[in-house]
Amino acid sequence: MTTWQKTNWRNKPRIQMPDYTDADALNAVEAQLSKYPPLVFAGEARRLKQQLGAAGRGEAFLLQGGDCAESFDQFSADAIRDTFKVMLQMAMVLTYGAKVPVVKVGRMAGQFAKPRSAPTETIDGLELPSYRGDIINDLAFTPEARIPNPQKMLQAYTQAAATLNLLRAFSTGGYADINQVHAWTLGFTESEKVDAYRDMANRITDTLDFMNAAGVNKDTAHTLHSVDFYTSHEGLLLEYEEALTREDSTSGDWLAGSGHMIWIGDRTRQPDGAHVEFCSGVLNPIGLKCGPTTTAEDLKVLMKKLNPENEEGRLTLIARFGAGKAAEHLPRLVQAVKEEGATVTWVCDPMHGNTIKSSTGYKTRPFENVLREVRDFFEVHNAEGTVPGGVHFEMTGQDVTECTGGIRAVTDEDLSARYHTACDPRLNASQSLELAFLVAEELSNQREARTARAAS
Repeated sequence: MTTWQKTNWRNKPRIQMPDYTDADALNAVEAQLSKYPPLVFAGEARRLKQQLGAAGRGEAFLLQGGDCAESFDQFSADAIRDTFKVMLQMAMVLTYGAKVPVVKVGRMAGQFAKPRSAPTETIDGLELPSYRGDIINDLAFTPEARIPNPQKMLQAYTQAAATLNLLRAFSTGGYADINQVHAWTLGFTESEKVDAYRDMANRITDTLDFMNAAGVNKDTAHTLHSVDFYTSHEGLLLEYEEALTREDSTSGDWLAGSGHMIWIGDRTRQPDGAHVEFCSGVLNPIGLKCGPTTTAEDLKVLMKKLNPENEEGRLTLIARFGAGKAAEHLPRLVQAVKEEGATVTWVCDPMHGNTIKSSTGYKTRPFENVLREVRDFFEVHNAEGTVPGGVHFEMTGQDVTECTGGIRAVTDEDLSARYHTACDPRLNASQSLELAFLVAEELSNQREARTARAAS
């Protein structure tokens, strides 16, 4: 049993959270949420923790991806299906490159709240509170829309429950059949006319044909037509997180029932802050975003607070520096982990450090910068002798035009065509799969280098 309580965070400094004007309405929503079933279960969170531990050892690889911020207006079964489909395709390609299982975690069923760089924004001389995600307020630029509304937490819960229900059906109902997933990927390589990717796709085809000839198919191995798929989000709105936190009857530990994995953002990782306090006490695997301002000293304190037992799979460090900056910042953090003898899983988020304003005024992320940061991440870990355990992308299965570049060569002028994100730009389906092929090449090269070193 633990002495930690889910209300402890209320005694700590809190930032990036709304100030609700109607305390009675907030209390009523929290009371209602506390009666609802948890969205995930302790056994699922423990299983994910084990798989993340394997990724930390190089025996698995994490693929984490999904929306920047989930929207109430854009919620649909098709959107969930399309993102799930692309993640399955990416996972297949990464599995082939890494030759280890790929742990699939969506930024889904809970990614409703967003930290912002400023508490207010001004348009045409009118200053209003910033939009903080659909779970808090509305995107429309009016005084009424920007008032934090606790009732929106109930809508977020309902949407998260529906999303999880569909994801579980897709994961086990045949949609994830390995041969079907590969057929989708073959379609990508044929339509895009990319020889290098087509070669890898054909090698995957040969592997599947061999397995089938050897009697390993969906009729003899259930893992070929079903997958484990987990959910994750930034644990930002702590009133929502606390209301869905439950005591696990088998262990007496506390489970954040809002999602399998929650992470602490780069803006809310204060060692004495409310978010770190909350995350320190739940049994879920925890992610910690590490940016350029993360010091080695702070990281050491945070590792002790968030993973005092040094448990494998408990703490995932998500590096997000920007293209060309990983070589400057990541080594000192890797060294801090080594000095503490800490057990962590290293993951690359090449999205958040690479946001720029395009010549047409849209926020975007150049595909080549995203790829460069991934490569820098691998190079640093190769030099340090540590394990690059995964990647973390903001992406969608929709054919949006939000990030420039890629084989379809989205330009600044193209951004206005299908720019649908409420917050930050996402990779579209084509860019996501292209990135998976490129990361798979990095994983394959790294595996070959390790084999060569072992043989010498």
